[in-house]
Amino acid sequence: MDWRPNRKSSLSLHQQIVNWMKQQITRGEWPVATKLPSQRSLADSFGINRSTVITAIDELIADGLLDTKVGSGTFVSNNTWNVLVASNQPDWGNYVRNGLHEPNLQTIQDINLHETDTTMIRLGTGELSPSLLPIKKIEQTLQSIAFDAQSLGYSEPKGDKRLRQSISDHLKEKGVIASPSSLMIVSGGLQALQLIAVGLLQKGSLVLHESPSYINSVHPFQSAGMQLTGLSKQSRETIPKQIKKINGKQKASLFYTVPTFNNPTNATWTREERLELLSLCKKEQVPIIEDDVYSDLWFEKEPPPPLKSFDDDGLVLHIGSVSKTLSPGLRIGWIAGPMPVIERLADIKMQMDYGSSALSQQLVAAWLSQGEHSKHLDWLRGELIARRDLTLALLKQHFQGMAKWQIPQGGFYIWLELCKPIVNPTLFKQALKEHLLINPGYIYEPNNHTHLRLSYSYASEEQLAYGIQTLSEIIRRLI
Repeated sequence: MDWRPNRKSSLSLHQQIVNWMKQQITRGEWPVATKLPSQRSLADSFGINRSTVITAIDELIADGLLDTKVGSGTFVSNNTWNVLVASNQPDWGNYVRNGLHEPNLQTIQDINLHETDTTMIRLGTGELSPSLLPIKKIEQTLQSIAFDAQSLGYSEPKGDKRLRQSISDHLKEKGVIASPSSLMIVSGGLQALQLIAVGLLQKGSLVLHESPSYINSVHPFQSAGMQLTGLSKQSRETIPKQIKKINGKQKASLFYTVPTFNNPTNATWTREERLELLSLCKKEQVPIIEDDVYSDLWFEKEPPPPLKSFDDDGLVLHIGSVSKTLSPGLRIGWIAGPMPVIERLADIKMQMDYGSSALSQQLVAAWLSQGEHSKHLDWLRGELIARRDLTLALLKQHFQGMAKWQIPQGGFYIWLELCKPIVNPTLFKQALKEHLLINPGYIYEPNNHTHLRLSYSYASEEQLAYGIQTLSEIIRRLI
């Protein structure tokens, strides 16, 4: 609530509240069945005593504008007076409830809400700290670009030609052969998944994925009406064998994986595992979506080549992005795949947003072609290694005997496994009270109550030290 009663007004506080709430209802901002915040929350928001809020609400209930349901709260009433007032108002609540796109879990909505709060210590955020963004270099690169009216207009459906050539050259260094014609620019990796969901799959298609998985936290396939089945690397059977067994009963439409520095587990598939997966999916005719946004962030040892580098049959759709290495705000990613697929997805993208930002495309093209990306990655890896080592030392100091973890070989994350299944909304809310923002395991795997995704890429060293110590104290209390 961004409104507060005026203490200097001649009207009483409770009458100001009554008048304001009536306006919210008559203007249609609070449609029928809208649930009001709790009395305590309203009092805090208005900066007044709870008794004043209760008096105002009681008056509105008496007028028939509000209704109270025991154990459920206070709602905008559906009585005759309100129906007359709202005769021209559609039932927006019904639209909201029945929209096609799946809502986020409440925890994810809370994370998204609190990420803009500068008082929060973001221990789970999967992006680079502002201190790791090459602001000066980006400014210099922008100044080196000769813009013209055409370069800042709409690009062709697949994206800027120069950028696609730069990405093609970049992928070649990883062993991935993708001509500019078989590449398209997207507004980040998530849009790539959304385009695949609505452009290539039928409603009800079976999508297999490695579990726990990033796609459980963003819903690109669920919202398009797909069935999702998670496969675990911890199972007695390998994931390729699990795919074969499932595919024998119901034809799978594709398999989604983050094989290098997985989100959220940070696990990396070996070369042998990649070849086994590719061989099995080729036999079973199950296409693979390879989400490869973290592979440039290796530390001491370079990871195995991408799945796409072994793909001679057009089986793999390869997704990349500069969001994790350069800047998330640029919103530039790409898909590499068979040309008919790319042309189909490019057509759909044009229907959605008519192309990604021309300015961002020009910048990333120059950044890649001028060799700035390689130099930046060398520096960035060193910074992330220092942050990783600090986080590992803090975990050893505060979580020894209370949790288990692996040493990351790249990427952003530590998949922290607690000794007790206490990762639940209560832990999340307790952390919020201490101004800690965490990513609990159940947003990636519904029944996972033992894991937290910790990130060392965003919080400062001071925030990591304070945050990890405070988090350990909260968990010890709950245990």
